[in-house]
Amino acid sequence: MVLSGCQGKQDISVEEKICPQCGHEIEIFSVDPQAVCENCGFTIYNDSLNCVQWCQYARQCVGDAQYEQLMAVAQAQKERKQAALREKMAQQMQEQ
Repeated sequence: MVLSGCQGKQDISVEEKICPQCGHEIEIFSVDPQAVCENCGFTIYNDSLNCVQWCQYARQCVGDAQYEQLMAVAQAQKERKQAALREKMAQQMQEQ
């Protein structure tokens, strides 16, 4: 539940994604950090984490458990992006 006084409050929406493992359609709510494919069990992550990353009231707004989940997903996304960048840079160095 989002606090009623939150300036960045957004309506909850549902996004449909395609499972990269089996091609099955997966529904993920905008407030969920992840969703599991009902067909094969593959876990997808919500790429559109929002104000939880920067708002000083985020923990109070979404609760401790949801806050920790969202921040863990944000950290994992950051690490994946950094790893991909390092790999790309290493590949460019080898090509030279």
